[in-house]
Amino acid sequence: MILLAVLFLCFISSYSASVKGHTTGLSLNNDRLYKLTYSTEVLLDRGKGKLQDNVGYRISSNVDVALLWRNPDGDDDQLIQITMKDVNVENVNQQRGEKNIFKGKSPPKIIGKENLEALQRPMLLHLIHGKKLQNWSVRSLPGFIQVKDFYSYKNEPVAIENIKRGLASLFQTQLSSGTTNEVDISGNCKVTYQAHQDKVIKIKALDSCKIERSGFTTPNQVLGVSSKATSVTTYKIEDSFVIAVLAEEIHALGLNFLRTITGKIVSKQKLELKTTEAGPRLMSGKQVTAMVKAVDSKYTAIPIVGQIFQSQCKGCPSLLEHWQSTRKYLQPDNLSKAEAVRNFLAFVQHLRTAKKEEILQILKTESKEVLPQLVDAVTSAQTSDSLEAILDFLDFKSDSSVILQERFLYACGFASHPNEELLRALISKFKGSIGSNDIRETVMIIIGALVRKLCQNEGCKLKAVVEAKKLILGGLEKAGKKEDTTMYLLALKNALLPEGIPLLLKYAEAGEGHISHLATTTLQRYDLPFITDEVKKTLNRIYHQNHKVHEKTVRTTAAAIILNNNPSYMEVKNILLSIGELPQEMNKYMLSIVQDILRFEIPASKMVRRVLKEMVAHNYDRFSRSGSSSAYTGYIERSPHSASTYSLDILYSGSGILRRSNLNVFQYIGKAGLHGSQVVIEAQGLEALIAAIPDEGEENLDSYAGMSAILFDVQLRPVTFFNGYSDLMSKMLSASGDPITVVKGLILIIDHSQELQLQSGLKANIEVQGGLAIDISGAMEFSLWYRESKTRVKNRVTVVITSDITVDSSFVKAGLETSTETEAGLEFISTVQFSQYPFLVCMQMDKDEAPFRQFEKKYERLSTGRGYVSQRRKESLLSGCEFPLHQENSDMCKVVFAPQPDSTSSGWF
Repeated sequence: MILLAVLFLCFISSYSASVKGHTTGLSLNNDRLYKLTYSTEVLLDRGKGKLQDNVGYRISSNVDVALLWRNPDGDDDQLIQITMKDVNVENVNQQRGEKNIFKGKSPPKIIGKENLEALQRPMLLHLIHGKKLQNWSVRSLPGFIQVKDFYSYKNEPVAIENIKRGLASLFQTQLSSGTTNEVDISGNCKVTYQAHQDKVIKIKALDSCKIERSGFTTPNQVLGVSSKATSVTTYKIEDSFVIAVLAEEIHALGLNFLRTITGKIVSKQKLELKTTEAGPRLMSGKQVTAMVKAVDSKYTAIPIVGQIFQSQCKGCPSLLEHWQSTRKYLQPDNLSKAEAVRNFLAFVQHLRTAKKEEILQILKTESKEVLPQLVDAVTSAQTSDSLEAILDFLDFKSDSSVILQERFLYACGFASHPNEELLRALISKFKGSIGSNDIRETVMIIIGALVRKLCQNEGCKLKAVVEAKKLILGGLEKAGKKEDTTMYLLALKNALLPEGIPLLLKYAEAGEGHISHLATTTLQRYDLPFITDEVKKTLNRIYHQNHKVHEKTVRTTAAAIILNNNPSYMEVKNILLSIGELPQEMNKYMLSIVQDILRFEIPASKMVRRVLKEMVAHNYDRFSRSGSSSAYTGYIERSPHSASTYSLDILYSGSGILRRSNLNVFQYIGKAGLHGSQVVIEAQGLEALIAAIPDEGEENLDSYAGMSAILFDVQLRPVTFFNGYSDLMSKMLSASGDPITVVKGLILIIDHSQELQLQSGLKANIEVQGGLAIDISGAMEFSLWYRESKTRVKNRVTVVITSDITVDSSFVKAGLETSTETEAGLEFISTVQFSQYPFLVCMQMDKDEAPFRQFEKKYERLSTGRGYVSQRRKESLLSGCEFPLHQENSDMCKVVFAPQPDSTSSGWF
């Protein structure tokens, strides 16, 4: 029987899992020409699987294959020639009709004359059979056919060479079951073969492929993108003859916390043998390189691994032109609108391809009203050029541009994929001259945030990270001034360095007032493995005041850490036994904490229930304590795969003055969590204003009120309402009631970029971005006349999330764009009247009515500009609601969607 090689082009002399001798490989028959048909197609949709919803295209051709040379010492080495002929491009979706962008266009018009000539130029493959190459990690297996060298003409377009590589990679196979590593267009990949009587199935583990491609993603799983990729190639065999090869590669993706952002790429290849006829005579010689030169001296060996290419953008606007069309949406009055965030995201993408000089030119000529938003965008681009431009533009030695410096620093803190270059730049700024003390503090706080993000991305051993760690820990250990101690503690609160825990314990137990509280709240951010028994011993001493008297904000934080980190039976029992012996409002607060743990089924609830079986811990005397302090946790949204929770704990002094209100929002996906936001308002030392007696441990506290915030796991620099008695009186007499802004700006929160090399040779790009315009502000009003205090926290957020998936061949592109947007507001108001006891408290948290809009756009576009587009829009209205803040009214706030009419359109562009 004739032995035919290269997978489908062959007869098989014997088909078994073990074949011996040099004839184990397959070989093409001499002097024959094999005629095949080949097609590759790509489909894009949102994973619904309906053909009419897809966009994509198909490239098809006839293929001629001939054996040019065989090693005279054996059949192991072969040189074959592959030629694509009669290339055509067409729609996959045959229902397109008159909207078919290829209709009436010849292949040279679609592909381009030069591209078509290059695509139809023959390529050469040097194949070896059943051997192990010295520098390849493959095993010698029977029936294994490997592409050793891929030859093409010099200076051919990379995109065209990739299509050829996609076809050539199908010629690499193995006819026995087993797992190995192969190098083909997808890179160096782990491949598993399953041999059957009538077929061989090749499964490529795409996540194992080693290939250089640009890309990055948001490290936090909640804000990240999940993807799944499969590649299956089937070699059909009939009467010991490979008659066809069918390959299918699928990439599916979805945004973890929002299921409306999804996409799917399906890439298929099909190769079928039709006939054989007389072909070229076999060339004689011993060296394959000499044979290649004899065929054509213009041939050169190039990698079979897919190469990077960028399509030329015809008629695309310059950076300045793009900015001129964008800037009107970024005016301060427009920031609450979705158009502002949408244009911010688009401009960030444009900035990533811009040069330093272009960026600097725009920065230097922009007005002061729009400049803060421009700084947000330039910093969010996260390229070397954008970083150099913004650092050249900002003058940290001056205190005249504090707002711009702060916007730059916060954008650095929220960076989706920071690098060592950025951290090194901030360290340099910190060590240099900084005009504003607030900015100096913010630089150090953001250095801590970057350290944590780089460590999460396996960058803890980078030189800049090691230097930053020493800077934070060394500064905290040697800090002489209270302001410096606060600064380094806030930096550590972001960095969460395990080696910083002993210092935190020292400051928590031995520190005074605000320092002790800050150290304790920093410990509260550490994960369970770091809250060891030694840590909890210190926290128990703080709560039970074994060594010294502590203020109640420190004690309650210590108790919360213990209860949230696998408390022991005796730890829970001692905390419960302390209730009844505490100051009145602290008693009520701790009771609320325990009741919230039980009601919300927090992990410690089982241990708490076990302790409560003892009458000494669970009795009327302890659980009937009155007061106004409270703690409550509830759901904002809940589904089988995710949950959003809010929690509010509010602690008053015995005189009715607010000591601390703490509002948190968390998002969970499975076991992964994101601290979305935290707004803490603190006040102390105000009892003298109403001639009240301070609580134990708080007799000598200075008058102070301020606000601190965490946003997307990043601790921001706290703001102060007043500090000291004279400052308090001054602000009370001149108070306007206007809120103080904690953070305001445009933030890039989701950032995923991925370039895929499809096995077919086509290039796919996936871009998922999420941005928001945010304004978090707070105010504290204090009236001696009415004996009333009021705190107000307002969150205004506009969110836009976009996804753009494209598959590009350089001459035709198919794309799928989806986006979701909303404009929402959340406000918390707490009012206390302390003219009598028990004092009256009113707490309210409201969510405003919010629009929820979804967009979908699918398109096909030729490089000449002709295209097809289909658009769809869906809008709903999320009703406003009031969230429960007390355990007596614990019904979850219902979110109601009021659907609006959908709109769909399709046509030419």
